[in-house]
Amino acid sequence: FRFKLHKLKLLPLTLPPTMTTMTMILVLMSLLLLILPNHSFHFTNIRSISKSTSSIGTSTTTTTLFAQLSSLPRGISPFESKSTTLPQEFRSAATKAWNAAVSSATSNSCWEIEFPPLLFQGKSQFDDFDNISELNLNRDWCIEWLPSITKTASSSNTWLVLPDAKECEIAKEEWQGQRYRDAAKFTTIEEATKYYCANTSGGSSNTYTKPWGATVSDGMKQLFAKDAVPASDELMEAPSLHLVCQPGNGGPVEDWINVEQIHNNNNDCPTIIVNGALDKVRDGYYPAVFFPALAQTTNRFYAKPNQVQTLFYLRPLSDKGAYGWLFRVYPEPWQVISQTVVEKNPDKKMVQDQVVYTSDERPSFATALQKIQEAVAV
Repeated sequence: FRFKLHKLKLLPLTLPPTMTTMTMILVLMSLLLLILPNHSFHFTNIRSISKSTSSIGTSTTTTTLFAQLSSLPRGISPFESKSTTLPQEFRSAATKAWNAAVSSATSNSCWEIEFPPLLFQGKSQFDDFDNISELNLNRDWCIEWLPSITKTASSSNTWLVLPDAKECEIAKEEWQGQRYRDAAKFTTIEEATKYYCANTSGGSSNTYTKPWGATVSDGMKQLFAKDAVPASDELMEAPSLHLVCQPGNGGPVEDWINVEQIHNNNNDCPTIIVNGALDKVRDGYYPAVFFPALAQTTNRFYAKPNQVQTLFYLRPLSDKGAYGWLFRVYPEPWQVISQTVVEKNPDKKMVQDQVVYTSDERPSFATALQKIQEAVAV
């Protein structure tokens, strides 16, 4: 690892003859810690790529100056071989963040986790994919995460809230192990919303918002599946945690409206939204003139400052030859990390991860792109 300090002028320093080398180092480290808050910095992590093998060697050296910042997971760069352990690495980072959130005063907030699930298949945002594959990856990731988050007393009664009944049926069929089935109630956005509508008093606003075409779909189900077993587990009591898997993204926009209802009807229960594409909602992807109800929900909930906090976030950045990531693991600051390939010789290349910007506040996507472009231009 190496770091660079910018805008820093070093004055000639005369040391007493009795000062030892170790004392001098401690003095210099103290001076650096005093001036770092007022200066921008770059932090570089370099990983080697061997042409002869697909393995990647990662240095484990750390520095106390940057001990509070998590490193990017290995194998996410388009320049290196994909890692088969990415789902577990993401879950470990999310668990670390959730444990920190549980001990904070804001643990009952709404939280988001966002990452590209296609990385698990060795794909990037530029590759072809279908929504079903993406949903399956998100569902499996959430289910495998359940045993980790339900270890805490505050998450012992968890609802896994899936987008629809079909997805809930598939989840039960494919994940029958007791370790996972005992970890949570498997339910749907519709059933969770209806539970709160029936058991809380929220006035006229406390209603389930049906997706377009749902009435026809429900009628067909009643006609052809009269003896069908309900997909959702029976919800007997309010949970201590809602884990909501991919609401809205690739599905009806009403999912986002209903998730707000689910969260607001239980003030003692945190909500974690996994890959709900909340950036699309907040950034105006859905015009208010065509989606007025969603626009109202966005203004009072998703776009409201500090209403939805970020647990784990990983988003690729790419523009004009620059490549990098917007990255955060709660409660650490946000990082903008530039990734480049440094060719040491014809047989060996290095992936260079360089932290080019950090902020306690979430930077805009435009700001993040600007920072990695500036890093490439240097």
